[in-house]
Amino acid sequence: MRSVVQRVLKSKVTINNDIIREIGKGLLIFIGFEDNDNDEDIEWLSGKIVRLRIFNDFQGLMNRSVQEIDGELMIISQFTLHASTKKGNRPSFIKASKPEIALPLYNKFIKRIQSDFGKQAITGEFGADMKIELVNDGPVTIVMDTKNKE
Repeated sequence: MRSVVQRVLKSKVTINNDIIREIGKGLLIFIGFEDNDNDEDIEWLSGKIVRLRIFNDFQGLMNRSVQEIDGELMIISQFTLHASTKKGNRPSFIKASKPEIALPLYNKFIKRIQSDFGKQAITGEFGADMKIELVNDGPVTIVMDTKNKE
């Protein structure tokens, strides 16, 4: 699994020109899946994201998690995180899971992160053509990959 986690002041997802969901201060999480992703990957990534200390404390140091600031989560599926640009100029998405594999993993991830987080996460719509607007706070953007554990 790969994810791009962005610290945001706000974020919203639009589908067919309708704002369907939005959050305030928190984390916008783009997530993509490979066929060999499993429950261990989900557990590791969910725990890492929820405990990630990237929000400022009272001294201005990144020392607080999204839980500690009572922030919000938005999770957006994004198969393009597994793009390979090794050959040519057109990305290959061969490593990205097909929907029949990715959707159950996406749903498991949502369930797990909500459990770890202790409250509801806002999501996009799997497989939809979404427009995402965000105000990146910092900017702070963290890339994580469960296969490299980084």
